[in-house]
Amino acid sequence: MWQALRNELAPKGFELVTVGLDTQGDAGCRAFIEAAKPQHPSLIDRHHVLADLFGITNIPMSVWIDENGMIVRPAETAPAPPPPAGTPSRVLPPDLPQRFVDIMSEASKIRKDTDAYHAALRDWLEKGAASKFALPPDEVLKRSRPRDASKALGHAHFQLATQLEMDGHHQAAIEHFRQAHRLVPESWTFRRQAWSLEKVGDGPLSRFWQGPSPDAPEAWPYDGDWLKDVREIGAENYNEAWRP
Repeated sequence: MWQALRNELAPKGFELVTVGLDTQGDAGCRAFIEAAKPQHPSLIDRHHVLADLFGITNIPMSVWIDENGMIVRPAETAPAPPPPAGTPSRVLPPDLPQRFVDIMSEASKIRKDTDAYHAALRDWLEKGAASKFALPPDEVLKRSRPRDASKALGHAHFQLATQLEMDGHHQAAIEHFRQAHRLVPESWTFRRQAWSLEKVGDGPLSRFWQGPSPDAPEAWPYDGDWLKDVREIGAENYNEAWRP
C-alpha cells in the first residue's frame, strides 16, 4: 500500500523512505523488505538510531521533511493508506494459536486516523509551505518530545542492550532492555524489540509471539508483553491520536 502511494505521488516530487527498526537486521525484517520489492529507499536500522534522533516511539510513525531538508512535521502516527476497493478481508488460519487470535482482536481496535492523515499529506504535497499542515518551526519543536536526563539514560541502556544482543550476549542485554523500558515507558519500539528477541517455538511466527510461553511462563524475563500491556492501556490508546 505504501509502495502504491509512493508511485502515485512521486511525479509530484514526493519520495518515501521506509526504515525497519530491527536489531536482528538480515535475520529479521530484511526478508519482508525483499519480498515487497520496494522501489523507494528501504533501510534497516539495527540500533534504532531513528528513534533516538527523531523521537520514534511506535510503528508506523512518520516524519515529514520538505525539499530544503527542514522537518515540517515531527514524528507522529502514520497509518497505512487505505487498501484499494475490492481488496479481500484477511482470513485467519483455522489452526492459529489462541494468543495470535487475541492479538489480532486487540489490533483491530487500535485507533487509525487514516482518512485525516492522508488528506493532510496530499494537501501538503499540493500546497507545500502554504499548507496548514506544514507546521512552523516553533510548533515542530514543541511536538518533538523533549528528552530529559532520565529518558537520555533510557536510550543509552537501549543502545547498550542492542550492541550486546548483536555481539551474542543475549542474557546480558536483557537487564539493559528492562532499564530502557522503565526509563522510556512510552516507547513501544523499545518494548517490542526486546520482546521479539524472546522467541517462542521455531515457526515463522515465533518472533511475533512477544509474550510468555504457555509451557514456561515463569521464564519470561520482562514485566510486560504485547497482549498484556495493550489490554492494560486499552487498544484505542496504543497509537497517539493524530493532530492536524
